[in-house]
Amino acid sequence: MMEQIAFERLTGLIAFARTGSLGSYTAAARSLGVSPSAVSKSVQRLEQKLGLSLFTRTTRSLTLTAEGRELHERALQLLRDAEAIEQAATAVRAEPSGTLRIATSLPIGLHLIAPCLPAFRERHPKVVVDMRLDDHFVEIVEQGIDVAVRLGELADSRLLSRRLAPLRLCAFAAPSYLAAHGTPVHPDEIAAHETVNLRLQSTGQLFRWPFRIGDDEIEIVPSSGVIVDASDAVIATLVAGGGIGIIATFIAEPYVARGELVPVLADCAVERHNITALWPESRRSNPAVRAFIDHLQNAARRIAGFK
Repeated sequence: MMEQIAFERLTGLIAFARTGSLGSYTAAARSLGVSPSAVSKSVQRLEQKLGLSLFTRTTRSLTLTAEGRELHERALQLLRDAEAIEQAATAVRAEPSGTLRIATSLPIGLHLIAPCLPAFRERHPKVVVDMRLDDHFVEIVEQGIDVAVRLGELADSRLLSRRLAPLRLCAFAAPSYLAAHGTPVHPDEIAAHETVNLRLQSTGQLFRWPFRIGDDEIEIVPSSGVIVDASDAVIATLVAGGGIGIIATFIAEPYVARGELVPVLADCAVERHNITALWPESRRSNPAVRAFIDHLQNAARRIAGFK
């Protein structure tokens, strides 16, 4: 009986820790791979055992109570310890296996990571990839993420990181458009062409096109006939012959390989930020994490070097 009580209390603490971090039973359930009702019942049983209300509940949200906030960090530590035990056991097996939880933005996930997953799975068939695509910031440790792939240098003392490749920005257009309108040989000539630009969802501002001319870097904001707020829409418009646009080379590479796009002013392309992999300290010795980062770095470097 004591073992049964201890087990229920442990599962309740894990459910409480994840719910407190994510703010809903549904999000916690998705992270833990169980149903929302299972998470809710585990938390309610824990509250009954402790004689405390851990959350203030409304029809739309869950908020930690004062007592809940006090206990949450301790519950998180329990969850971290449990994950560390699991990771240590995984490392002992040496062969990459188990579920690999990856978090990244939609463009990186769609155009960089997803295309290299079949080869990764062929090499490591015992690894199950669970990729979550979200352009918002993800709490890697709290949500149990094994690897996150992001742009830029991100400081977090709890995370390890590796630069995978620089982000290279270049202008592209469809061969049919260039055949009809000519190919610019200098950024100043962009103004005479149809262009497709990106409106940044984070700021609402139009993307400023960077070009490197010798040792200098300039930026222009062309007067575009088409403005969209997603990089995939830029690609689709360019492929259809809509004009010239600037996109990351890792997005454009397969379209160029198929002959649907060609680089424009490639000598003026600019490198911005870095594509970076991040993972928790607890995953340091995880064979699946190490294997995936090595595999992704090879793919990212190949695309980054694409001209």
